[in-house]
Amino acid sequence: MSATRRQGVLLLADISGYTGFLQDAAEAHRALIIDSPEPPYAYSVLSSTLSAIVEALVPTFELAKLEGDAVFAVADDGSLDGDRMLAALRDCYAAFRARLAEAGKTWTCTCNACTAMYDLDLKFIVHHGGFVSQSIAGHTELLGPDVNLAHRLLKNHAVEQVGRVPYALFTDDATQALAIATDAMTDGAEAYDGNAPVPVHILVLAAA
Repeated sequence: MSATRRQGVLLLADISGYTGFLQDAAEAHRALIIDSPEPPYAYSVLSSTLSAIVEALVPTFELAKLEGDAVFAVADDGSLDGDRMLAALRDCYAAFRARLAEAGKTWTCTCNACTAMYDLDLKFIVHHGGFVSQSIAGHTELLGPDVNLAHRLLKNHAVEQVGRVPYALFTDDATQALAIATDAMTDGAEAYDGNAPVPVHILVLAAA
């Protein structure tokens, strides 16, 4: 097996509320889903919005993996700076909202479950650190404590601090590595499994 040590930015773009949306849409249209030969339209919306996220992030970032309703991407050191990082996040969020609006134009059902599509939103986790690129069964996997931390940060307390708004949560390591000023961000800390708290900075991307 081949493995390579790398250092860079770890980015997760996660669609908030999608699991509940799919479950509610399935419950509301159970008979249609069982009888129809085509997958429910809700799944097409997921595919479309994930595609928009990937298209907006690549080639600034390297796509590492699609993880359900999230996109995991990385950028090696030296490949981007703070300005490009912030521009990529804003472009990605704009692409997500545009694709969601486009899907809404062809969405015909107005039940409560289906109209919850308009409540979907996007959050980003941005961390910086080292990781191992490992070939496993013909696929490249990114492994290491910093990869684990980035994923753990998906469960955070940002909503309690900034409300239910789209946001990007940066670790201290990320803002320092990219030389991003945190004056306009909300400071916080996240702790997991009894480990030392991780200082974070939350950037609100749009108004509620």
